[in-house]
Amino acid sequence: MKNEKVYLKPNVILEPLIDKWYAWTHLIYPPTAAMNMKSRHLKIMNSYVQAPNIHMAATKNPKMLGGPFMNYDSNRKEEVQGLIKHAFEERKPMFELAEAIHELTRLLKKHGTGHSLEPLYEKVPEILKGYVELNYDLNGNPSFRIFESLMYKSEYYNTDTQSITLWLTENDERPFVLSTARLPEKNCLEISIPFAHEAIDKMCSMRNEADTLENLIRDFNIGEDQKVLFESFFTTEKPIKYQKYTGDKIRMRYYGHACILIETKDISILVDPVISYYGYQNEVNRYSMQDLPDEIDYVLITHNHQDHILFETMLSLRHMVKNIVVPKGTTGNLQDPNLKIMLQTIGFKNVVELQDMETIEDKECKITGIPFLGEHGDLDIQAKICYHVNIGKNSMIFMADSCNIEPKLYDLVAKQVGDIDVIFLGMECDGAPFSWVYGPLIEGEVDREMDNGRRLAGSNFDRGKGLVKSFKPKELYVYAMGLEPWIEFISSVRFDEAAHPIIASNNLISHCAENNIKAERLYGEKELHYEID
Repeated sequence: MKNEKVYLKPNVILEPLIDKWYAWTHLIYPPTAAMNMKSRHLKIMNSYVQAPNIHMAATKNPKMLGGPFMNYDSNRKEEVQGLIKHAFEERKPMFELAEAIHELTRLLKKHGTGHSLEPLYEKVPEILKGYVELNYDLNGNPSFRIFESLMYKSEYYNTDTQSITLWLTENDERPFVLSTARLPEKNCLEISIPFAHEAIDKMCSMRNEADTLENLIRDFNIGEDQKVLFESFFTTEKPIKYQKYTGDKIRMRYYGHACILIETKDISILVDPVISYYGYQNEVNRYSMQDLPDEIDYVLITHNHQDHILFETMLSLRHMVKNIVVPKGTTGNLQDPNLKIMLQTIGFKNVVELQDMETIEDKECKITGIPFLGEHGDLDIQAKICYHVNIGKNSMIFMADSCNIEPKLYDLVAKQVGDIDVIFLGMECDGAPFSWVYGPLIEGEVDREMDNGRRLAGSNFDRGKGLVKSFKPKELYVYAMGLEPWIEFISSVRFDEAAHPIIASNNLISHCAENNIKAERLYGEKELHYEID
């Protein structure tokens, strides 16, 4: 097959890994990666080594979905012990970095009394010197910011830890990514390669454009004993060619969760790409990789949660994306890594930051950033934004998980943008405790009552009803609920009809119907059409 032109099979999964753990934003940025290694991965692995059977039992209990349990079909204790040993021997600087951040936090808590912080610079842990600036907020609370760009150039950003794992899937099932390291499997091939390497783009482009394997075998450093498995991921069978949309309307397609493709004959916009593979039997109809245009003009990322910026999908699409739009965040805020710097570091081009009420104007559309409230446990996180998209006279707003905790905000926004034709709104209104994502970054244990009170939750019925009142939409679609089976490995959600988010969204849909507003909760796939003028 080496000199024969072939295509990448449509059901080849590409999982990006860091130290064998599924790569998401907090594992790419060195300070958050260090703290997740110390306070998440190590705890889970030690727990597994002590009681593998408890983990095996827990992962079979639907009530334990999303919990800190490693999900393996058999006892993998010795291999997990090997991961622990490797972490202590090869990743010692990361544990030192995590401890230094905790030490700096304790230093500021003890000595940041409102007086000048300059004398404390000499007490900053040695490995953080030059990487941090000490500061107060206006109320005298001490803190620090990290020079993120320098961190990516330090020893703590190590591309040797990056790899991709390939395998052929026959279903949507995968272990939950935050709790299960990816151990070797018979039919999986792990390739050590930096995420920024162009060979990844080349391979992904071969889903639609055939080429020989010679260069990939060289760039991926595929050994003789790996070639048969590697070649099994490719086929001479030509895939179904995507037919470019040439109609005179706006076509929108729902790909699952919060992923929407907006197309006219002149432009394509993809929101929060989390996209299923295809080529295997499944019970839920879905659009997939084969249903994407050859080029995407804009990818819009609403916020920095793993179900909205999924690097697995992002790497697969990188070769075909012209512009990536991300919310303009801070730099140096530990819980809020800068998405532009991160994406550029791992090889993405043309990354554009957009802030609240700022507009990108294209000859075919206008994209305006709209404030995104809540859903981040009351933490100071600015890298979150909703998108107001205008094409012709048609307007739509993608609100993702924004929680309408202050309706007056969206009353003010509505005065600026006018009534909206279509709203897409996430209503996962229970949400996980904020420590589910941010716990490893926090000094000390999180109070359980506080944790449960500050949840990563979207709008409920009353808050959704408030958005309808503010924007007066003609249509409303509930999405981003984590319902699709190919989302479960990152969302850990399974709802039944009695679940609060289902009831809340049903009530909002009924409320809309009573007010002559078309409304629906999206699931699987959906195609919508709108007039441009």
